Amino acid sequence: MIIRKLFKFENAHIVRGCSSVKCRSSVHGHSYKVELLFESNFLDNGQMVYDFGLMKQNMKALVESFDHAVALWSGDDISYLDDMKKHSARWVELPVSPSAEQFSRVIYIMIDKLLALTSTVNGEKEVKVHSVIVHETDTGYAQCFNEDAYSKNMGEIDLDKILFSDEVKNDWADNELWEKIKKGEKFLNPKKI
Repeated sequence: MIIRKLFKFENAHIVRGCSSVKCRSSVHGHSYKVELLFESNFLDNGQMVYDFGLMKQNMKALVESFDHAVALWSGDDISYLDDMKKHSARWVELPVSPSAEQFSRVIYIMIDKLLALTSTVNGEKEVKVHSVIVHETDTGYAQCFNEDAYSKNMGEIDLDKILFSDEVKNDWADNELWEKIKKGEKFLNPKKI
């Protein structure tokens, strides 16, 4: 069975190297919709694959890290990166260009890693990320599956190279969330939400 949770965020970026002159040369923004799809052949004690309420915690925090932020590619010109960080309190620096395709890969890996580190308490079994869909516009989206997320052909996504501004981290319930994920610390789903 597959379940889906929808999140939304506003974000600005430049996608260097793309065909569109506007897209590759000017900062611009989108109203993104992100669909997290999970799958399992089992249901938990509440007859669910995974309680949607559990997704409103750390998963939501990670996806909403991009909200009202500028997405930066670490391979961009250093003066541009420095200026954007100087003039925007909310930014996320990625080791890949912030296209819809790469957003879907980054978010897939972030959620996959978090889910793998989360101990469940309500009988959830073999829940895994099925795919992540990132809608950049109402008419265009990218969908990432496991083989895409970890494909070296599409650019390696090193968790240590995903950087969040202090302002982004301050919005999390635990501002060490990303560091704990990178270190492989375990998370425990609450018994009641």
